[in-house]
Amino acid sequence: MKKLTTLLFIVLIAFNGFSQEEDQEEKSVIQEYTPSILLKKGQWDIKWFNNLYTETRATFNGNEADIPRNTFFTSTLDIFTGISESNRVNIGLLLEFRSNVVGGRNALDVFSFDGEFGSARSGFTSIAPAIKFNPIKSVSNFTIQTALQIPLVDNESEDFIFDQNGNQLNNGVFLDQNGFILQNRFFYDYSFGNGDWQLFTELNTEYNFGDDNDSFANDSLRLTPGLFLSYFPSSKFTVLALVQHSQLIDINNDFSQDFTAVGGGFKYQLTKELNVETLYTNFVRGNDTGLGQTFNIGLRALF
Repeated sequence: MKKLTTLLFIVLIAFNGFSQEEDQEEKSVIQEYTPSILLKKGQWDIKWFNNLYTETRATFNGNEADIPRNTFFTSTLDIFTGISESNRVNIGLLLEFRSNVVGGRNALDVFSFDGEFGSARSGFTSIAPAIKFNPIKSVSNFTIQTALQIPLVDNESEDFIFDQNGNQLNNGVFLDQNGFILQNRFFYDYSFGNGDWQLFTELNTEYNFGDDNDSFANDSLRLTPGLFLSYFPSSKFTVLALVQHSQLIDINNDFSQDFTAVGGGFKYQLTKELNVETLYTNFVRGNDTGLGQTFNIGLRALF
């Protein structure tokens, strides 16, 4: 009896050890499926991300000054699926909705969708077919995403207000660019510290083109590199810090713009398929741009 008890005790210890080892090896979606990793054939990845940018200061022509509050809300739905046996090609569709309020209105007025003349506009602004692929088989955590953004808006700015003498009192309510955008995003990540730390890098390139009379940004190239450092206290939770820079280069030298933003946030794995993400960024410097803040929240389902 004593030998049997001892044997059972040894088996239980061994089983518990193997269970703990399996738990340690099992990765959550937020650990394993970074933007650098492609889906397997038949997998689906659906991400709903919401960004609220609000500004009360701006810098133009080298002068920084207070301005009436402007707020721009962007909601995107990204849908991707794996289509290749080698897990090296994904296809997807990106859909974007915007709601903007200007002229000193409250930041949360973007959610009223009232379309008030001269101060608010909202609607679906673009749709983009996309492909995501791994160009180097031996480097699975390096991928490229290419998308063609097709505009759904007729006019970038409208609802101009004039006084009794016919003088224009505002610049109209800007909704989104009325031009095509060819976007290429380069993703790479690197894990270290026994997987507790992860460095993720991104370079986003956007070429704006179309009729010169349609969009202020046509014939321009925007470059946006970003660096994200994540720490995983557990497989289901991560905190991160980020820095991003954006540079708009106008080919015709009519307009240029740049800004730098820093921030942080966290991700949490709610279920095996669903996780939530929040981010905050602050525009710490820039030229010919607003100097505001962003508040972001997103949900991602992978199955």
